[in-house]
Amino acid sequence: MVRVLMLLYVIIFSMYTTEQTHFLQENFITKINEQATTWKAGMNFDPSTPKEYFLKLLGSKRLQIPNKIYSKMYKIDDEAYNRLPNKIPSYFDAREKWKHCSTIGKVRDQGHCGSCWAFSTSSAFADRLCVATNGDFNESLSAEEITFCCPPCGDGCNGGYPIKAWEHFEKFGLVTGGDYKSSEGCEPYRVAPCPYNKQGNRTCASQPIEPNHKCAEKCYGNQDLDLDQDHRYTLDYYYLTYGIIQKDVMTYGPIEMSFDVYDDFLSYKSGVYVRSKNASFLGGHSVKLIGWGEENGIPYWLLVNSWNSQWGDKGLFKIRRGTNECGIDNSTTGGVPAVANYYNNCHNIIFDDEIKLILLLNVIFLLISQ
Repeated sequence: MVRVLMLLYVIIFSMYTTEQTHFLQENFITKINEQATTWKAGMNFDPSTPKEYFLKLLGSKRLQIPNKIYSKMYKIDDEAYNRLPNKIPSYFDAREKWKHCSTIGKVRDQGHCGSCWAFSTSSAFADRLCVATNGDFNESLSAEEITFCCPPCGDGCNGGYPIKAWEHFEKFGLVTGGDYKSSEGCEPYRVAPCPYNKQGNRTCASQPIEPNHKCAEKCYGNQDLDLDQDHRYTLDYYYLTYGIIQKDVMTYGPIEMSFDVYDDFLSYKSGVYVRSKNASFLGGHSVKLIGWGEENGIPYWLLVNSWNSQWGDKGLFKIRRGTNECGIDNSTTGGVPAVANYYNNCHNIIFDDEIKLILLLNVIFLLISQ
């Protein structure tokens, strides 16, 4: 009887393990490559990584709102588009268009936290601010603050709504903040990254999801910064229709894109991703769009993921464009930076420094007169 129970336990455990990780196995990846004609799959994760780990990474949610309100949130046109060429170029890469903006091609790491929605929006906002200021602003904005200091946006590491993040940028702004354990900006990200270790395993795959942090409400990175003056704002927030996505990117810079992730996508390595037949749905994910092009006759979007540069094609991937692959063509968000506000803050900082200098000179003059 004991042997029978043990055998049943082994069978049930094996079935459970297979269910959790079958899409990471070598034979599954081989089948993808046998079927796929536009892209290549490979090993990005340890095959023993549980399915739950990936479900926690996919934190992009969509609002359920009335059609009348929803339609008003779509950007229809922009006078700034009139400055663009009459014909949209077949190839565009924001990294090449705005070479002075180092943040555009930067691949970040959300760690074991479903904060993709915060990374994609804050990264696109930082890129757009760099574009709008012609490089005067050229640093990361805080994924930490938008993840954990915006309750209406969602539930931190348990996912959030990209459009609500842009709304937050318009109403309350966003401070600067670099990567984990950096002193870059006001509020650097405080969730540990998940790179491969020497054994080839993800360092946090077996760890529980990061608990939501308490909102810092102070600058703990670069402590010389003033929290109130460090906030950057947008003038608006909006969804984009498929027809003007390219115009908006060419005018203002990268935007956020959400799409449905299927289990074969986790093994993406190169080429233009097209969902495999019989691939299983896992969840919603949010990434940053930086360009487009065509490869072997297949039009694609070029996107930056937030699973670090060891994943995919050095952290980037291409996905078929124009066919709403995995819902990606009709789920994009953006906002236009409030540049005047940025320069006003800079002016205030300079003005404060000038006052301090004048006061110091007055003290020196008084000492000399005595």
